[in-house]
Amino acid sequence: MSQLLPPLKPLPIKERLSVLFVERCQLDVLDGAFVAVDVTGVRTHIPVGGVACLMLEPGVRVSHAACRLAAQVGTLLVWVGEAGVRLYSAGQPGGARADRLLYQARLALDEDARLKVVREMYRRRFGEEPPQKRSVEQLRGIEGARVRAMYQQLAQQYGVKWQARNYDREDWDQADIPNRCLSAATACLYGVTEAAVLAAGYAPAIGFIHSGKPLSFVYDVADVYKFETVVPVAFAVASKPVHNVEREVRQRCRDMFRKTRLLERIIPDIETMLDAGGLDKPEAQGVVDAAFPEDEGLGDAGHRT
Repeated sequence: MSQLLPPLKPLPIKERLSVLFVERCQLDVLDGAFVAVDVTGVRTHIPVGGVACLMLEPGVRVSHAACRLAAQVGTLLVWVGEAGVRLYSAGQPGGARADRLLYQARLALDEDARLKVVREMYRRRFGEEPPQKRSVEQLRGIEGARVRAMYQQLAQQYGVKWQARNYDREDWDQADIPNRCLSAATACLYGVTEAAVLAAGYAPAIGFIHSGKPLSFVYDVADVYKFETVVPVAFAVASKPVHNVEREVRQRCRDMFRKTRLLERIIPDIETMLDAGGLDKPEAQGVVDAAFPEDEGLGDAGHRT
């Protein structure tokens, strides 16, 4: 008997909704699609194949079938804390390509190539060439000073009382409104960026400016866009606090990602930043083609087929 529905194929990341938050429900699969069932039994269908990143807040239970479907369509599942301000774990939607992993690792291990990539990230972030004859550590220090100054400048622009980027993960409710808004905003950006990194076939952990963290490369890439996207949104919400500032930040970030078409920019920008390292991309050699090749998928390079 032939299949009633065509086989699932992932959509290109640039054509998807960037991020969607789900809370207090059971996620399962019904009629080949995600369905969220709340405590009252109300079912809400989610077009998971058109979402790049699904943020799972406390109270969400995910079935095996739902995880399998997310992997098939290339949607990143991210388990986050209340209001999305903490990131606990992530389920990779596909497998990063070995050739791109090797290329990324070679760039990170070559001191000259790594410095060139860092300089390109710095140039894209601040819109100017970084100082000459500086090491990665020195550029990281310069970046930190500029970031603190930019926080202060935006706080003055939006009329927000600002002390420092500081909060206690173990006592979140005691953080001030600006820090809570910034954490909620950056969590959105990190989720979208990680989905793009995985879709491009690279490893989130192999960073250039950041290192030693599971999401080092995600932080590197996200920082390029942070001050033109989510940080102004966070300060705008903090300037006129609402009852639930985290929810307001998330909704504004979602709308802003769609308006600026951020997902269309991230993957090509990743390639450009890594190309700045000056190393040739490895080519697969000695590979025997499959006897019965599969149809080419619609997804990005990092998706399993």
